[in-house]
Parts: sequence; structure tokens; C-alpha cells
Amino acid sequence: MELNNTSAIVTGGASGLGEATARVLAARGVKVVVADLNDDKGAALAAEIGGAYVHCDVTSTEQVIAAIEAAKALAPLWSAVNCAGIGWATRTIGKDGEYASAHDLDLYRKVIEINLVGTFNVCRLAATAMSANTPDVDGMRGALVNTASVAAEDGQIGQVAYSSSKGGVVGLTLPLARDLAPIGVRANCILPGLIDTPIYGTGPASDEFKARLGAGVLFPKRLGYSSEFASLAVELLANSYMNAESIRIDAGIRMQPK
Repeated sequence: MELNNTSAIVTGGASGLGEATARVLAARGVKVVVADLNDDKGAALAAEIGGAYVHCDVTSTEQVIAAIEAAKALAPLWSAVNCAGIGWATRTIGKDGEYASAHDLDLYRKVIEINLVGTFNVCRLAATAMSANTPDVDGMRGALVNTASVAAEDGQIGQVAYSSSKGGVVGLTLPLARDLAPIGVRANCILPGLIDTPIYGTGPASDEFKARLGAGVLFPKRLGYSSEFASLAVELLANSYMNAESIRIDAGIRMQPK
């Protein structure tokens, strides 16, 4: 699929995996809409890569449509990459055996709403916009890449909400691709492992913590780079024969219970 002279929307695009993906897409001649909640970082990145920034809550239909329309104003929308998401760690029950100590149900719903419902919200609206594109030689009109996590398959203690949400993202991949095949839109999913993003902080203590995490990786024994995720994401967009796949990028790690 030709990327040059098209546009893309990248959710969670102001930092981490989204930022790296936005940069690689821009280098391939794509006009990128950075869709995020961090206005300062998002606007700065968009200006740097020659794209546009849109303040966007992925659970808001109106804000997602605004991001898509901003992309269409730059060039035909052929790509959408979902990197927006949140994490949460809480065990299912408390130590005191009281009902009140059980996992907060509203927090569970919030993680599902952002990570799973938000991802699908972007997919349904971006694909709708792509359906109006003039198809290429393969009858293609666009492609979607969603971000799950190895936690979808190797969920650790305390990750019931996060793993549920990411498992849902993996689960929607095949039926989503099947739904969108008649209009020529592909859908794939990435399950990243331990990737070095701003979530781990900076400084000596952070470096020591990341080194310990990296020691548990099969090979190479380090955290992944955001650029490595971005490389895969862009390949899934560009490679016209990649469809309905969920791919781990984790250097062979299999997460232990804790």
C-alpha cells in the first residue's frame, strides 16, 4: 500500500509508541495527525514533523471525527494507528475479605472504555472515512493497526483490567478485518512486550529498574525501542498482504505471574 502523499491518524501520538510511529510515517511522506490529550507535546511534535495536532479523547465520537477530518484536510486518509491507552494494577480481591476491598468496578470499566472501546471507536470511524477513498490496484482503501500487549496472553497478577482490555483488542482483530474486507480496509494488531517508553521515567533509579526488567527478556536482553514498534506498525500498514494478524514484538519474553 502506497503511503506517500496520504494522511494518517495516530492516537496517543504525542509520546512513546505513538510518537515513534508518527515520526516514521512522516519520514515516509505521510501527513500525520497527532491525536492526543497532551496539547503541548502533541502540538510541538506535529509542528516538527509537518503534520497537525488534534486534542482527542478516543472514547469521544465527536473528537475522533474531528481528528479524522483534520487528516482528510491534509491528504486522503489511508492509515490509522491506535496507540492511546492506560494501564492499571489492582488485584481482584483485597486482603481483608471485605466486599469494599474488591477491585473497583468503575476503574475496571474505565480501562475497558479507553483501551478497548476507544480503539474500536477510532477503527469504526476511520474505516468509514477510508471507504470513500479511490481504491488502489488491489481494491484497497486503507489500513488499521491496533496496539494490544503481551498482557493479552501473559497477564500478570493485578492485570485483570488491563489484560481484559488488551485481550479484547486482540479478539476484535479477525472479525474487524472480515467486516472491512468488502471495502478494502485491512486490520492488524501488535502485542508489544517491554518497550522503553516514558512510563518508566528517567534517571539512575529508572535505568536500574529497566535493566532488571531487560534481564528477563529472552534475547536481546533489553527493553524494546519505540522505533522497533514503529517499524513494525508501518510495515503492517505498507505491506498489502498483511491482514487479520496479531503479532507479538517482545524478543521472546513470556511474562511470569509476577
